[in-house]
Amino acid sequence: MLEVEGLEAAYGESRILFGIDLTVRQGEVVTLLGRNGMGKTTTIKSIFGMLKPRGGRVSVDGDDLTGAEPHRVALAGLGLVPEGRQIFPTLSVEENLRATARRGKWDLARIYDLFPRLHERRRNMGNQLSGGEQQMLAIGRALMTNPRLVVLDEATEGLAPLIRADIWACLTRIKAEGEAILVIDKNVDALTRFADRHVVIEKGRVVWTGTTPEILATPEVKDRFLHV
Repeated sequence: MLEVEGLEAAYGESRILFGIDLTVRQGEVVTLLGRNGMGKTTTIKSIFGMLKPRGGRVSVDGDDLTGAEPHRVALAGLGLVPEGRQIFPTLSVEENLRATARRGKWDLARIYDLFPRLHERRRNMGNQLSGGEQQMLAIGRALMTNPRLVVLDEATEGLAPLIRADIWACLTRIKAEGEAILVIDKNVDALTRFADRHVVIEKGRVVWTGTTPEILATPEVKDRFLHV
């Protein structure tokens, strides 16, 4: 499905990515791991066309989307839950959900079933929600585009432990629906409970890839590349 090959990116003269390779297959959950500042968000921005790659290739089912405008990437079936949530603050919860909706299995009823709190707050403005509610809304908004792949940049950053648990439970339900997921988060223990494969990057390069059993059996990966 999603294939990233040799992806290179820079901000001005400062190179950030040096040949990132990763794939996400249909129905698979893949994590992108690494310490802060190692290129995870830059990888996501480059995939979605928010930052034009300097080299490499991004494709979905063989369709070359390298450097495509974000709306083209969305139309190809990628839905983004961005770092910082970036919901529309002066639209209601329901207006946020409808803003980018496309027809498909994910509709308002299913989003409200997944996140009952959003149904309770459906008439509240985006800026009236807690951080956890905003993250639920950002996930729901991405699902309302009926994507083939959901990409989450910092899935639970800054959230209270109970809210984090709710988010992980919802992502597990989304996986059970057959959705492909690419997720960035610092909670490796939570990620290994539901992800299939992991890609670890260090200073803009892939330094390790493997399955969940493999990363659990290789604690030196966490010690070397993921601990602060």
